[in-house]
Amino acid sequence: MSILKHRHVPERTCVGCRSVKAKRELIRIVRDPAGSVDVDLVGKKSGRGVYVCPGLSCLETALKSGRLKTGLEADVPAEVIAKIKERLLGV
Repeated sequence: MSILKHRHVPERTCVGCRSVKAKRELIRIVRDPAGSVDVDLVGKKSGRGVYVCPGLSCLETALKSGRLKTGLEADVPAEVIAKIKERLLGV
């Protein structure tokens, strides 16, 4: 008889649709200590981060409602938004 250990799966909330999903299913957007905003592909960059589902509708909702700006406590430059959209379309 083997005993399987259940691993804890970290969960995060999407700032667009507000659904809770596994951290690995979401895309992290981070504001580093210097103040620049970028996509965190690895999920380990230091700084303040927010998570978005890999769908364009969640990103649009987060931008329109201002939750992305509020969560990062910074303005999100247009080139970063373009980079995020490019990443979402590639997923």
